[in-house]
Amino acid sequence: MSHAPPPPFRPPPIRAFNAAGRFAARLGVRGFAFDEDVVLSAARAQAKLDDFGPASFLPGLRTLIASLERDAKLNAFGRYFARRQLVELLVTRLRLVHWRTCNPEVEKQEIVRPLFVLGLPRTGTTLLYSLLALDPAHRSPLSWEVDDPCPPPEGASYESDPRIDQSAWRFRQLEQLAPGIQAIHPVGASLPQECIVITASEFMSIRFEMTFDVASYQDWLLEADMTGCYAWHKRFLQHLQSRYAKERWVLKSPGHLGAIDALLAAYPDARIVQTHRDPRRVVPSVSSLEWTLRGVASDAQDPRALGRQQLRAWSRTLRAGMEARARNAAREGQFADLHFREIARDPIACVRRIYERFGFTYTPAFEQRMSEYVAAHPREEHGAHRYTLEGFGLHAGEVDAAFADYCARFEVQREEA
Repeated sequence: MSHAPPPPFRPPPIRAFNAAGRFAARLGVRGFAFDEDVVLSAARAQAKLDDFGPASFLPGLRTLIASLERDAKLNAFGRYFARRQLVELLVTRLRLVHWRTCNPEVEKQEIVRPLFVLGLPRTGTTLLYSLLALDPAHRSPLSWEVDDPCPPPEGASYESDPRIDQSAWRFRQLEQLAPGIQAIHPVGASLPQECIVITASEFMSIRFEMTFDVASYQDWLLEADMTGCYAWHKRFLQHLQSRYAKERWVLKSPGHLGAIDALLAAYPDARIVQTHRDPRRVVPSVSSLEWTLRGVASDAQDPRALGRQQLRAWSRTLRAGMEARARNAAREGQFADLHFREIARDPIACVRRIYERFGFTYTPAFEQRMSEYVAAHPREEHGAHRYTLEGFGLHAGEVDAAFADYCARFEVQREEA
């Protein structure tokens, strides 16, 4: 039996698009351009604005563009897809900067004791995040408002804003391009969104490696100073809550794991939940996710190279997170640790522990909402997610070696396949 992941799905319109791109290339016609000047000019024209705010986003944008050209092996649709993403993110940035210029009082918004969920991908963070977002005291950024944040959402129309339908249409497109994505990672217009989309408009985000093979950008990001990224993140939250605020933000991203120092510099009173799981399960699972998403934009994926990339990136990210926690040992009271096996067995009990740890108010009404959610969303409700280490050219011994310090530090138990 082959362990290799399945080839990427191609709807007929995309196959035709790519065929036309290959024909044009044989005639010497270049595909969609996305060099710096082109995408900046396109964004200015679309937004009818020209102030991108602090230039801190330019190193990331330039590194990403270079990596897309050098590493990503994009097909014709992939070039269109990449250019569209870059321009959309730049338009978002232009509009946010313009809104703050016209509404300087947004800068006075205070972000108080935000709660961050972080950890390796595929460690139960999505379920935990979804449950925490059910607390009426909590505000999580939803996909639709992160995709199109201007004007800021208002409480009275938060559940009926026309941008919800626009965002839902985009997610339906994604499901057509990448069938099976819901079984791997549920997405939707009204679901809590990860911070990787917020930081994407600063061009410092693992969002890009999820959808494209941008190995050199990924290496750059692992070493980058994330201070400016979290300053932008805070500006984004201030904007979103300026017309609709609650007691506390609840936020989530595996990308926060390698940037704990910068996160705490931006949010000194943050509370942080870190989740843990056997890396033998994490690495092939996240490789499977990226295989599915990257297959939209490239016909030249190598599952073995992808597996190696994920092994290297996440072991380095975890090491950075461990070192940051060691440097911030005096702030361990701001951290809580949970293991995947605990979350899978009794997620509501895990939420209760978080509230006890941080002194949050836990109510029977909140617990009832969580119980109803868990009953309505069983594991594998969108289908089973199957993956193996061998499918991505990896074996257990090398994964164990790469994560040995992490597993010892957090007493991570082996998980049956």
